[in-house]
Amino acid sequence: MLEHELLKLSVKDFTEQKQGLTYLSWAHAWAYALKADPSANFHVHTFDGKPYMDVNGTCMVWVGVTMGGNTRTCWLPVMNARNDPIPVEGRKYTDKYGREQIEKIDSFNVNTAIMRCLTKCLGMFGLGLNIYAGEDLPLALDEAKDEPKKEEKKAEKKEEPKPKTEKKEEPKAEKPKTSEADKERLVLLANTLIEYLSIQRTEADLKSYWKSNQELIDEIKAKLPDLFEIVRTKFSEAKEKALGKENN
Repeated sequence: MLEHELLKLSVKDFTEQKQGLTYLSWAHAWAYALKADPSANFHVHTFDGKPYMDVNGTCMVWVGVTMGGNTRTCWLPVMNARNDPIPVEGRKYTDKYGREQIEKIDSFNVNTAIMRCLTKCLGMFGLGLNIYAGEDLPLALDEAKDEPKKEEKKAEKKEEPKPKTEKKEEPKAEKPKTSEADKERLVLLANTLIEYLSIQRTEADLKSYWKSNQELIDEIKAKLPDLFEIVRTKFSEAKEKALGKENN
């Protein structure tokens, strides 16, 4: 059973921490999904032509995933960096520098919510489900971050001057080679990036898509420069196509 196999997979190497929560990269999650079921696909629900539903003045995105003959749907609010829902009408706030800013729904935060929702929906199939198991549970007392830690005062020790010694130049470490498994993973992820360029309708969508996958793109550039050039070319072609549609 597909779900049984996905539950066994460890995705901890592809997670990151934000605001006390653990997130799994959507690109890595989708790569795992395609390995489990090459025919897997997902669908972003629209409401009156918009990829989100208005829920009492805030936005909710809905994503459906089909894998192994089953379709499951998940939903997620469009949130800011503090994980607060963003009002449809927008709102003013003062940043840490005392400047007045306006927070509103845009293509970037909607796209981010959609890809996070996709990852969460894959969790409904068992992939990275352990990440969400404690999402709504309070932190353990020994992990609480709000309690300030008392720093112990260390006695200052007077160090006697050490005789100067000539520093020997250490041989430069060789750049680690990219393993075949890593190459295979990056090729699969790059193909996934290119495949979903078609759903980015405008230049703003493409910029948001690139930015939200910056970490992956940087990794491809560092490890497989030739593959990076292909990805960059495909983005450029998609941009030209989008600009052509906007100008018509």
